[in-house]
Formats: sequence, structure tokens, C-alpha cells
Amino acid sequence: MYIIHSVNKEEFENEIKTDSYGRKSLEKYGFIHCSDLDTYYLVAPNFKEDLNDRLILLIDTEKVDSEIKWEDGGGIDFPHIYGLLNKNAIIGIYNHIWNDERVWVPNNELKEYARDGFERKI
Repeated sequence: MYIIHSVNKEEFENEIKTDSYGRKSLEKYGFIHCSDLDTYYLVAPNFKEDLNDRLILLIDTEKVDSEIKWEDGGGIDFPHIYGLLNKNAIIGIYNHIWNDERVWVPNNELKEYARDGFERKI
């Protein structure tokens, strides 16, 4: 299965040099917030005021060394990684694309990894 994580580009580039990612998130939340591709449109608005460059990390859950728990995020279960994200579990890194109204535009390269092809159900 594939999940994604949105991250500040500069923050990620500095941290991934250690071969893992997530120290800051673990300190603040106790886990790394993730989403599946079909529900990310619900999460993306949280970042619309952040004008820094963002990336979307495509993560293969079969390669993640830390525990992943699917937990309720207001009626929808979201994946949370309880530990550092090992670099080899990140199988793709994509720019976070916004339209002029700061609404996330799904990356075409990610579509094949979405269960429902980014079809919005809510």
C-alpha cells in the first residue's frame, strides 16, 4: 500500500541527510502524519497559508521500518508512522502543486498509486 506525507521542502532536504525523516514531527506529535492519496485533498488545505515550497513523499508501507497505525482523524482513518521514516521507504518525491486559489492539484504521477484515482468521496 502507498501513503503520502506533505513536508516543507527545505526541512526535508536538511533532515533526510541522516537517512531518515521525522524527528521534528515525532517531537511535536509523537508520530508522523500521513494520508492515503484519496483523502489528501482533505488535508492539503491545512498547508495553504504556508507559502514555502512543499513536497509530497510517496511512501511504500511495506518498506517502512516503524509501526504504522490507522487512527481516526474526525470520521476518517489516517495513517500515522510511530517512529522515524527510513529513507528507502520513500519511493517518490514530488512537488506539491497549488492552483491560483491555493487548492491542491493532484500530481498526475501519483494517480496510479491512488486506490480510487483521487476521486473525492466527501
